Amino acid sequence: MNNKFEGVYPVLITPMNEDYSVNYEGMKENVQYYLDLKVAGIIIVGSTGEFASLDDAEKEKIITQVSEQVKGSGTKLLVGIADERTDKIIEYAKFVEERGADGHLLINSFYQTPTEEEAFHQFKDVNDVVTKPIMMYNNPFTANVDLENETIYKIDKELDKVQYIKESTGDIRKVRTLVENTDLVMFCGSDDLAYESFAVGATGWVSVAANIAPNSASKLYELMKEGNYEAARELNKDLLPLCEFLEDSGKYVQIVKKAMDLKGLNGGPSRKPRLGLTDDEVEKLKSLMEKLD
Repeated sequence: MNNKFEGVYPVLITPMNEDYSVNYEGMKENVQYYLDLKVAGIIIVGSTGEFASLDDAEKEKIITQVSEQVKGSGTKLLVGIADERTDKIIEYAKFVEERGADGHLLINSFYQTPTEEEAFHQFKDVNDVVTKPIMMYNNPFTANVDLENETIYKIDKELDKVQYIKESTGDIRKVRTLVENTDLVMFCGSDDLAYESFAVGATGWVSVAANIAPNSASKLYELMKEGNYEAARELNKDLLPLCEFLEDSGKYVQIVKKAMDLKGLNGGPSRKPRLGLTDDEVEKLKSLMEKLD
C-alpha cells in the first residue's frame, strides 16, 4: 500500500462511559471494527472525537493506544492536532509522529479568528517542524475563517508537508477550483456533498457518515472512482438523508455515538454542554440506518 491518502476515512468518536470518562476499551473495540472492514484510513481526536472536550493526558493515551493498534494493518491513521496556540499544536504534532501515525489533520485556531496571514503562518510553523504529511482543514463554521483561495494557493506552493485539504465550506465551486488550481489532494469534508465532490475531482472523504455506514460510504467512493455514476447516484439517494441529518442537526457527535450503541459497539454520552438525542431524533436515526450498511 502506497503512502498516498485516498478513499473514505471515518472520523471517529471518542466513546465514553456513563460517568463521562473515556472508554478506552470501547475505543479499542470500535477501532478494530473499522480495521476488520479494511477502511482506507481513520481519523482520531478530531471534531467528531470531541477533541475540545479532552485534556492532554486523554488525548495522549488515545493516540498512543490507537497508533499501536493500527500499526501494520494497512489502514492509515491521521490525528487531529488542533489547538488555539501554535506551540501546543507543534507539541501535539511531535507526539503524534513519535507514536508512528501517518499524518496530521490541522485546522487554524478556531476562536481567535486569525487573519489570512496569521493562518498561513500557523500552517507554516507546523509545516517546518513535522516530517509527516498535513491535511489542511478548511471549515468556516467551526473555525470562523474561510481560507481564501489565494492563501490556499500560497500554502500549496510554499509548504511541502501540506499535501492534502479537507474542504468543508459546503461550496462545491470552491472544491472544483482548488482541484483545478492546486496540487493538493482533495478530501470532501461536507458529508452531504460527497457525490458532487467526487464528480469534480476529490479523491477522498473525511466522513462522519462512514462511522455509521462505512460500507455504503466506501461503495460510493468506489463507484465514482470506476466511473459508474448511475449506480453511485442511486446509492447516494440512500446515503444522503443520513448525511443531511448529520450536517443539519448540530448533533453530529451525539448521532454517531447513538448509532455506535445501536450497532452494538461503543458510543455513550457526550461531554456537556452537548446533550443527548431526543426520542424523535433516535427514531429518525434508526429509520435512516435501515437502508445502509
